[in-house]
Amino acid sequence: MGTPEFSVPILESIYKSRHKLVNVYTQPPKNKARGQKLIESPIHLFSRKLNLNVRCPKNLNNDEEFNFIKNLAPNVVIVSAYGQIIPENILNIPNIIFINVHASLLPKWRGAAPIQRSIMAMDQETGISIMKIIKELDAGPYMLQEKIKIRTEDNHQILSEKLSEIGAKLAIKSLDLIEMGEVNYIPQNNNEATYAKKIKKEECQIKWDLPAKKLVAKINGLSPFPGAWFEHNNNRLKIIKAEEASNSGKIGEIIDDRLTIGCFKNSVKIIEIQKEGKKILKTQIFLSGYRIKKNEILN
Repeated sequence: MGTPEFSVPILESIYKSRHKLVNVYTQPPKNKARGQKLIESPIHLFSRKLNLNVRCPKNLNNDEEFNFIKNLAPNVVIVSAYGQIIPENILNIPNIIFINVHASLLPKWRGAAPIQRSIMAMDQETGISIMKIIKELDAGPYMLQEKIKIRTEDNHQILSEKLSEIGAKLAIKSLDLIEMGEVNYIPQNNNEATYAKKIKKEECQIKWDLPAKKLVAKINGLSPFPGAWFEHNNNRLKIIKAEEASNSGKIGEIIDDRLTIGCFKNSVKIIEIQKEGKKILKTQIFLSGYRIKKNEILN
């Protein structure tokens, strides 16, 4: 059970393993902007390429999905960023183990956006946890964990790709352990739990009255999608890549000709930028065709 690009290497590793893949669940196709076309999820597209059996119900809270999974009778269901909560009655089907490939070192960052939140919080490390799914959100005991350092240049996409590869490896290891009856579940310490809430649209707007280091972490955590942005002359400009600079100026002031912007402490130098509806460009190329003046103050 998975939906985004993050889940594809995990599905591929299961497909290529000696374990038998009996069915794939993913979120249903979504309308493209302006409702022109239905877009299938990355997992749906990958499954179609391999001629795998795919189901994409709008929700699992019905007798049809309960009976389908019960009659399918898999030994294990692996969930990876599926996007739906598995109902308790399905979790309680006898002789099926439900495990989750979660992109954090549980109990830290339970919830929907662990990769983004870890970068935005300027964590030094994160990782993958393979946990047993229970009714409470991401609170089940884990069987495997692997750590990875978060590097300065890591954004959401880069770190997601790294963690997905680790998740693919650990998913197979977990299946092997289950098959051999050698699983050792480690309970989570609920007192140490933190939560990675879903990213809200309003969070993506840049406020320049923060330290540059924190703003760069936010830009990285949201890059390339949904993207941190600011407005200039009624244009929404998304920052794809930026770095902290030692220059100082007024909060929100454009302090040079290379689009370096003053913050509460130090400044943010924009390296890659995207005007809404346009391509991502290097800052100097962008500035050759877009007028934004030194000493302007951004809100």
